[in-house]
Amino acid sequence: MNVESTTEEIANSRLVPQLSMMIGALWAAPVRNALLLLASALFVVIAVTAYGQIRLNTWNQPFYDALSRHDFAQFLVQLSVFGLLAGALLVLNVGQRWLTETLKLRLRQGLARDLIRNWLQPGRAFRLANSGAMGVNPDQRMHEDARHLTELSADLGIGLLQSSILLITFVKVLWSLSNNFAFHIADRQIDIPGYMVWAAVLYSGSASMLSYWVGRTLVDRNALRYAREADMRFSLVRINEHIDAIALSAGEADEERRVELDLNAVLAATARLVTGLTNLTWITAGYGWFTLVAPILVAAPLYFAGNITFGGLMLAAGAFIQVQSSLRWFVDNFSTIADWRATLLRVAGFRRAIIETDVLHDVESRIAFVEGEPGIISIDDLEIASPAGATMLAEKKIAIKAGERVLIVGESGTGKTLLFRALAGLWPWGEGRIARPRGEEMLYMPRTPYLPPGTLREVLAYPAATDKFVAADYAHALTRLKLERLVPRLDIDHRWDRELGEDEQQTLAFARVVLHAPPWVLIDEILDSLEDDVRQNILDIFVADLPRTGVIHIGRADARDHLFSRVLHLVKDPTLRRLPVPAVLGAAAAPAAA
Repeated sequence: MNVESTTEEIANSRLVPQLSMMIGALWAAPVRNALLLLASALFVVIAVTAYGQIRLNTWNQPFYDALSRHDFAQFLVQLSVFGLLAGALLVLNVGQRWLTETLKLRLRQGLARDLIRNWLQPGRAFRLANSGAMGVNPDQRMHEDARHLTELSADLGIGLLQSSILLITFVKVLWSLSNNFAFHIADRQIDIPGYMVWAAVLYSGSASMLSYWVGRTLVDRNALRYAREADMRFSLVRINEHIDAIALSAGEADEERRVELDLNAVLAATARLVTGLTNLTWITAGYGWFTLVAPILVAAPLYFAGNITFGGLMLAAGAFIQVQSSLRWFVDNFSTIADWRATLLRVAGFRRAIIETDVLHDVESRIAFVEGEPGIISIDDLEIASPAGATMLAEKKIAIKAGERVLIVGESGTGKTLLFRALAGLWPWGEGRIARPRGEEMLYMPRTPYLPPGTLREVLAYPAATDKFVAADYAHALTRLKLERLVPRLDIDHRWDRELGEDEQQTLAFARVVLHAPPWVLIDEILDSLEDDVRQNILDIFVADLPRTGVIHIGRADARDHLFSRVLHLVKDPTLRRLPVPAVLGAAAAPAAA
């Protein structure tokens, strides 16, 4: 993610739409009822705790009055009352902690599952990956950012609820204590009903305004830091995934330089955040220290005027602390709110991007994908739009029948991979019509095969369940591709993409074709990269084992390809149907031409 994209994302942020989107996602989640039940239980526990704190604050007056009178018997009685109140509040605190942590768990469950479900809708993850900066680090946003957002939301929401309830309850206490207070200046009497309440409002209000003024940039600084952290994490993962090639090229120094640049960006963003937090600490810590004496100073006029006893002074001071603490919730949590706001920005922006990748933008039309007659694939007037121009087939009306083997050839740079993605339905921008046979499976084979983690049996069956095929079918598929050495390892759980070489991975992908025996196979240049003996074996398998499977191979012309009965031609016109960069969400980039 570059600086420009991060800045644009921050500039386009709006709290209410983002918050509404997150609430809507959780409301539609299966855990909604559990969330409502937990929230209701928390409200009850917090309300009962507030009542207990009122009783504990009221206990201050008889306890300190007993101390001032040297009344030892009453002192012991009040200690026993304190024990009961403290024990009850302890039970409530433990219950509240359990409910809070459970709420965080359910919030994360609902949000993460919503993001994953929307991300893995057919074709969406691919389109998002090709939609610019937003699709660079989806794992970071669905894992770390979603976890952080739900935890911060629970802590801040519960803290705000608790402060609100305490504010409502203790304002009554504080108002009653200072309701009849009046200042005497010279010969004039100035009545200020609820004097201590207004003092608490003024005290906390000034702290809130100063905190906002000093810390208002923290949201942007947090968002930028998270973006830089995600970039560095992506770089480290990329190096780990390609460490073989890097080591063989002796490219460690170059990769170190790149990671150093990412690290410097992280450190710079973090340094800006540190500066902002330091400046905010002058306000929060300053008011925090003054709070130690502020309640006594505010209540002192009542005490010296003889309106309250020493115990009443402590009661008033305790009530003032509760009220101003509730009013200071914004001040005490400003840095956390900024962190929450930045995380909400990233998660809500990601969720919006997932959904909007399917939106048809006015700047570009789409290829029509329809279900046609069984046993035939029709391609009519196909033009695939990209920033580099239009990729198209020279033949305008094409019908490929079941069992037919067709080779599509094109020069380097004409966009063979783009055609593969368009025929697979992953790249929808352009014009024309593709009719795929109704109810017939098509197996797609990209240039780099995907071998999911798990057993070799699961790799071969993917994406179907392993029990769809009998044991003999797996052994037959491997043997046919001359991979019989892997038959005893069918049930070994391993990273097969690390265990097998590139040629063996490609061959294993064709073993999957033999196992599934699909009606149609679409291949992106794989046959061109295989050794001659492996290639010939695969061509023989299509003839002998899969005579009814229709094959479309996108690659280069070769006189040895007797498998193919027809050749189609891929061409490119750089002047036609150039896809504007903003046409796809987030500045899409077309896949590299091939």
